[in-house]
Amino acid sequence: MQESAALDELDHLLVTALQTAPRADWRRIGAALGVDASTAARRWARLTASGLAWLTCFPVAVDWMTPVVAFIEVDCAPGRLHAVAAELAEDPHVFNLEHVTGGRDLIMTVVLRDNAELARYVGFRVGRLPGVTATRTQLATTLHAEGSRWRLDRLDQTQRDLLVGDPARATGDWALRPEDEELVRLLVRDCRQPVARLAEGTGLSPTTVRRRLARLHRGGALVYRCEVARSASGWPVTVYLWATTPPDEVAQVAGQLAGMRETRMCASLSGPHNVLFAVWLRSVEHVQSFEAALRRRFPRLAVTDRAVALWQLKLAGQLLDPRGRYLRTVPFWTWDDPGTETELAALVARLRTGPHRAPALPGPPAGG
Repeated sequence: MQESAALDELDHLLVTALQTAPRADWRRIGAALGVDASTAARRWARLTASGLAWLTCFPVAVDWMTPVVAFIEVDCAPGRLHAVAAELAEDPHVFNLEHVTGGRDLIMTVVLRDNAELARYVGFRVGRLPGVTATRTQLATTLHAEGSRWRLDRLDQTQRDLLVGDPARATGDWALRPEDEELVRLLVRDCRQPVARLAEGTGLSPTTVRRRLARLHRGGALVYRCEVARSASGWPVTVYLWATTPPDEVAQVAGQLAGMRETRMCASLSGPHNVLFAVWLRSVEHVQSFEAALRRRFPRLAVTDRAVALWQLKLAGQLLDPRGRYLRTVPFWTWDDPGTETELAALVARLRTGPHRAPALPGPPAGG
C-alpha cells in the first residue's frame, strides 16, 4: 500500500460524488466534477488500489424479518485482544468492530434476525471464544443515524443535481424479497457492477435487473456507503459517547444529535445509558471542546462514558488496517445462520429434561 494518506481536491470531490450517487456512470460523475470520464475512473482506481477509499452496499429492509441491531462490549484476557478481534472480524453478522479505550477492549455492532439469534450468538459464539472474559450487550431500540449519510461535503448544489437528477418517488413496495437475494449478494461484492454483469450473474434479463434495482432504490432497501480512510478524511478521531437524557426527550435529542456534522452513528439504547452516538473529530484535543459544546446545546443530556477508537478493525463489513485503509471485504449478510444450532438444541434439551427441573410437588398426606 502507498504510505501517503493525502487526498487532493479532485479526490475529495470524487469521493463526495460517489457518496451522493454511488452507481452513477463515470460520464455523469466526470461531467459533475468538470473532468472527463476516464480521468474520474482512473482517479477512483488509484484511491481503491491504495485503500484510501472504497464503496460497499448492504440491505436494510427485508420483507420477511425486522433485523435486530445490538452493541456488544467485549473484555479480553491480557495478550488475547488481537486474536479475539481477528476471529470475530470474520463473522458476517459483525458490522463494525473496534479496539477502543476505556472500560471495554472491543465494541462490536452486530445485526441479527431476532433476539433469540442474538442470544445464541453472544452465548455460543462470542462468549466461548478463548480469551474473552466478559461481554455486555445493549439493543438499539431505534437507529437514528448511520454512516451512509456522512459526506465530505465538497459539492455545490448544481453538481449534486447533475449527479442525482430527479429522485424517484418512494412506494410501499420496496423491501427486499427472497427472489432478490442473489442480486443483492452480487451488489454486496461490487456495488458498481453494470446491469449486464448483474444480469449474467443472476440469470435474469437486464430489464428485470433494472426493474428490481429501481424498486429497491426507490424505498432505500439498499444502503450504499462510499468511505474514505480516517487518516485521509480530515476527521481521523472516532469517539463513542454514552449518554442519558429524560425518556420523553430521547427521540428529539437523538434526532438533533443525528443531524450534527460530526455524527456518524446515533442510537437509542435499551440500557441505563439510553443514547449512544459515535462522532468523527479533527483531533483528540477536540474531544473535551466537543463535549462542552454538547453541554451548552443539550443541557439535559449527560455524557456518562466515552471511548476513543484506537483501531477500527472492521467498518460496515470492510476490514481496515490501523490507519483506516481498506484491506478486504467480509460480505455482510443478515440472514445466514451463525451456525450454533447444535449447541442451541443441546441447551434446549437440558432446559427441558435436565437436572435443574423443578421437583414434583408432594402428594396429599396419608389418610387425608
